Amino acid sequence: MNRSTVSPQSSEPVGRGTRRKRTDFNVSRMVLSVAAAWILSLGFDLFLHGGLLARLYVGPSQFLLEPEQAFRRIPLGYLAFLALTLGLYWLLMRLGVRGVIAGFRHGAAVGLVGWGAFAVGLYSISTATLPLLAGWWLGQAVELGLAGAVLGAAANSVPLRRVWSIVVVVFVICVAGTLVLQALGLAPPMKVIR
Repeated sequence: MNRSTVSPQSSEPVGRGTRRKRTDFNVSRMVLSVAAAWILSLGFDLFLHGGLLARLYVGPSQFLLEPEQAFRRIPLGYLAFLALTLGLYWLLMRLGVRGVIAGFRHGAAVGLVGWGAFAVGLYSISTATLPLLAGWWLGQAVELGLAGAVLGAAANSVPLRRVWSIVVVVFVICVAGTLVLQALGLAPPMKVIR
């Protein structure tokens, strides 16, 4: 008797080559989905910190690093956002979240709880100001919501080409928005750090 294994995602028998192709496809889709969510997070992060919250970073602070030191550590922050995006991907896949709206809601909920707890914890032990902590809390919740929207869209089988097209457009809008806020004097301009 010939028994063939059936893939849970299709009715096609899984042979040697089929399983490998499906796994490679899933891994590459996961990597491209997480990368798209992360890139969108970085674009919004620039808009948030370089535009909306930029005035809160100006001036002497016992809590914040000098701008030159902070600028040099930006890659560490971006690495942290990658870790958050990977964790969010894992959570959304475990919960079976599909769709842009569902992804945004779950990502924002994770951000509100996680960054809210972080902000309260920092307020209890540091000299961070309430406006800065509130900005981080709400801004980072939106950032995780946007990452969740991308991951939810990808999980809902939206073509990755379309996902990436939207991510690139929104990324450019975030960069342009930051520059507009700075040009209008609503945010301090970025300085070239040597």
